[in-house]
Amino acid sequence: MAGKSEATGGKAKSAKRGAKEKPESGEKPKEQEKMKAAEKDTGEKEASKEEPKKDDKRPEEAEAGKPEKKPPAETKGRQQVKWGIAHIFSSENNTFIHITDITGAETISRVSGGMMANRDKDASTAFPSMLAAKKAAEEALNKGITAIHLKVRAPGGQKKKVPGEGAQPAIRALIRAGLRIGRIEDVTPISHDGCRKPGGRRGRRV
Repeated sequence: MAGKSEATGGKAKSAKRGAKEKPESGEKPKEQEKMKAAEKDTGEKEASKEEPKKDDKRPEEAEAGKPEKKPPAETKGRQQVKWGIAHIFSSENNTFIHITDITGAETISRVSGGMMANRDKDASTAFPSMLAAKKAAEEALNKGITAIHLKVRAPGGQKKKVPGEGAQPAIRALIRAGLRIGRIEDVTPISHDGCRKPGGRRGRRV
């Protein structure tokens, strides 16, 4: 009985060993299959990277196929702004309104108060200055200028440093004419210990 039990025990042990060995031998092909599947996946990914997609196009072809994008229109719903400069020279004798482009190189309109007045003594007064500014503004608007920067000038130097009476009416007339006003500058030349003033030590004899 003991011999039988030993024999049966030996068979059981051998069966257990075989059962243990079988999964070990079976695990190897599974691992190989996993490795092959991983290699296939990596190969497919590389192939997909190398092959261009159907939707992808060269930039030239894409630009040729798409309609050209137009820049947003600045004039849509509002007037296009074109800047100029209005040089206003106002003295005791006359008032000049000289409108140029933004560089100051090209003259667009130039009108003086003396062109609007019947008498020379009225050239620097308010009403002829207003008429001169209105005419200059109309010419500028006809040539496309819609906004201006103002540069107001008096004789300066050894003479008066304050603009004449025709300067302010000219500015108001430019605004009423429909021109948009930017910055306003006083460009009166100021002498810094320049030439000697006329009149002598005791001043001018009147």
